[in-house]
Amino acid sequence: MAEALVIARVALDHGDVPVGAVVVDASGAVLGSGHNTRERDGDPTGHAEVGAIRAAAQRVGRWRLGDCTLVVTLEPCTMCAGAVTQARLERLVFGAYDPKAGAVGSLWDVVRDRRLPHRAEVVGGVRAGESSELLRSFFAQRRQAGSPDRR
Repeated sequence: MAEALVIARVALDHGDVPVGAVVVDASGAVLGSGHNTRERDGDPTGHAEVGAIRAAAQRVGRWRLGDCTLVVTLEPCTMCAGAVTQARLERLVFGAYDPKAGAVGSLWDVVRDRRLPHRAEVVGGVRAGESSELLRSFFAQRRQAGSPDRR
């Protein structure tokens, strides 16, 4: 989670919501990382999780990441929870819960839905205080600047 928090801060350089993610293998080696790039790239799929999963899949040369863990600073949305399922990730670890858009327990529970062909183990709330504070600070600054809140 420490690395995901560092990566999340990179998103601040281009005005994106500070969310960071890493995919690690069974030994803990980082296979891929990502941070939000929606504002920078004008891409609605520019979420940290998608970037990290893409980078990891490219590095290992396969789309199935069944022996890997995704670590992300914020509870994934429905799109990212779907990507976790599609990549067959073994485990998902996240920091802050997202009561407005979270799809791993807050609003939905996509990654553990028994109707889907794959379910990931989930560990939530890891270093949640640090993740939450980073997000709170970002949105407070946006409100002071008169910018609309965006995820």
